[in-house]
Parts: sequence; C-alpha cells; structure tokens
Amino acid sequence: MTTPFIPTLAEHSIIEIRHYLHRHPELSGAEYQTANYIAEQLQTLSPTAVYQGIAKTGVAAVFDSGYAGKSLLFRCELDALPIQESHEEAYRSCRRGIAHQCGHDGHMAIILQLAKAIAAKPPRRGRVVLLFQPAEETGEGANAVVADPQFSAIRCDECFALHNLPGYPLGEVIIRAGTFNCASRGMAIYLSGRTAHAAHPETGISPQLAVATLLQSFDDIPKQINADELRMITVVHCDMGEKVFGTTPADACLMATLRSESDVVMQQLVTACSDLVAQLAKQHHLQYHIDWADVFAASVNDERCVKEVVDAAKKTGNTVRWIDAPFRWSEDFGALSAASRGAMFAFGAGENQAQIHNPDYRFADALIQQGSDLFFEIYRQLR
Repeated sequence: MTTPFIPTLAEHSIIEIRHYLHRHPELSGAEYQTANYIAEQLQTLSPTAVYQGIAKTGVAAVFDSGYAGKSLLFRCELDALPIQESHEEAYRSCRRGIAHQCGHDGHMAIILQLAKAIAAKPPRRGRVVLLFQPAEETGEGANAVVADPQFSAIRCDECFALHNLPGYPLGEVIIRAGTFNCASRGMAIYLSGRTAHAAHPETGISPQLAVATLLQSFDDIPKQINADELRMITVVHCDMGEKVFGTTPADACLMATLRSESDVVMQQLVTACSDLVAQLAKQHHLQYHIDWADVFAASVNDERCVKEVVDAAKKTGNTVRWIDAPFRWSEDFGALSAASRGAMFAFGAGENQAQIHNPDYRFADALIQQGSDLFFEIYRQLR
C-alpha cells in the first residue's frame, strides 16, 4: 500500500505544502481536513497556544512574549470554491468540482511561512496571532469568528490581511485608507399567488406585474439614495411560473446583489428594496418572503495600519499603488477590522494571470515568500 504524501513544515518546502493544500480543497464551513493539517503544522513550531474549532473549523496560533505590548493578527482563509479547474498541473485538485480558484491555498502558505519566521524570532514584547479563518467565500466566516467565545483569546490591537489579485504586477501592493472593499449582500425575493388557465388569467393571482416593477425599480433605487459613493443593484436571476402555455404563473423568484461602499448606504438599499417588495405584494395580493445571503460588511482600512503596510512594502522592495476608489468585490475581513484597527491590501499576482474564480486561474507561487516577508516586516515593529 502506498503511503499518502503529507508534507511537513520541518521537512518540505512551502511550495510543496501549497500544492498539497491545493490538491485537497474543501468548501466553506467544511474545512475539517485542512484545519487539522494546519493545526498539526503549527503545533510543530511550539507556539504559546493553538486554538481550534473557532467558528467550527477555524485555527489560530498565538506567539506571546509574556510582556506587555501591542498585539497583531494576520489572517488568511481556509475555504475553496465549487469550481472545476481546467488546468492539468500535477497538483490539481483531487476533488471534482472543488478547487482553490481564489488562491486561499496560497494565502495559507504565506501565513505558514510567516509562522516559521516568527517561531525563529519570537516577539520580545506583545503577541502575534495567526488566524486561519473558515468560510470567507460565503461571507459567514469572519462574523462567526468574532462571535465565537474563543475570539476573546485572540482579539488583537491591529489586524492585517492580503488577497492576491491578477491583472497587477507581481508583488505590487494595492491599497487605500478608508473603504477598501464594498459591502454587498444577496437578496432572494419569493412571490406567491394563484395559478389560472391562460385563457382566463383574471381568475388567478399572478406575480407578473410585481416582477416587472421590481426589475425596473432596481435600476432606480440606487439613484434615489443621496450619497456620494458607489451603490448599485444587480439582478442575477429571475424565474416565474412553469414552462407551459396553458397556465398563468403563481410563483416567482427574483435574486439580486446589493452593493455599496459603506454599511450605512447598504442599510438604505436594504430598507428601500424591502419596503418596495412589501408594497407590491400588498398591491397585487401576493404572499412574499425575502431571504438574505452572502452578507459582507464593507472592509474599512485604518490609516495607521495602512501606513504600517506601506512602510513594510518599502523595506521589502514591493511597489505600492494607491487606488482612489474601493474595489467592488467584497471580503469578510471587514468583520475583523471592525473589531479592531486593521488594513487589507491586494497583492499583485501578475498582469497576464487568469482572474480569480476563473477555471484556469493559478496562484503564483512566487507570492508566498514575498507575502510572508512583507507581513514579517510589519511584525518586526512589534519585536
């Protein structure tokens, strides 16, 4: 019987470990094998403590000097995506339909490499926490971490994270103070009436007019909110009735993504959309309910933490690109940066790389050492 290859921090390269993580992806909230592997590798470095089961599958290693001082948290993500990757690398995913097409395997490798560096040069004051967070892709993970009773043991003064981003020069730091990632949430509207024969539609209760009004209004609602920031509603799905010619529809489902730069404006979008659905349901004698999913708060960067990232990038030789507007995509790091000062930055993954979430995306292994070095430079000020 062949013994499965399981690389270790002590005996194998960080790239071999990244490829191992890539071969064994797990979806949000089900990262049990990944979490156990990460915890085992962290234990070999003899940190002060390793916490497991944070928000079900999260893992955190703590290196504590035992002396007063600032505390820092560096975060990465455990989860993969329900995507079938298209490349044929030797380390391709062994789980059909699941792959690390957002690069979280690379982010974990960066933090594991950072853990090795910190273990070799532990803090002389304060403490550092390395968090391997579950369920980022669904927007549930960071909120669940903050709500977990164990969070009080790993809460820090400052928190940092990165996300690799194709389309920018390799190793470039893309950053801004204030909102870095937009708030977003998915809205699923379910309307229910009564079918009728298509020859006598007046005897039924159709959601047709309510759906038509919603589709038109979703373009107008963001414009009606008085705010000097991006706000938008994107319809992503619409379904009504059955595929038959003799029956009018009774049920409809309309799904849209709400997006804004701030949580305040997001709440205004939520209220406006919810009120309109209730109004239309009453007007057209429909039953309704609304489900919310993939809820991401805006990720807001603290100016002091941004300065620490930029200063570290200058020392490690990584170029810095300042952006004027936040990225439209969302990231649940906002829940952590709301609990303490924080900064997130995008890390250029190469100008000609396929985009994240694409089936042909590949994480750039050259980012592992660069990312680890940059985080370590931030950590050096703690020592």
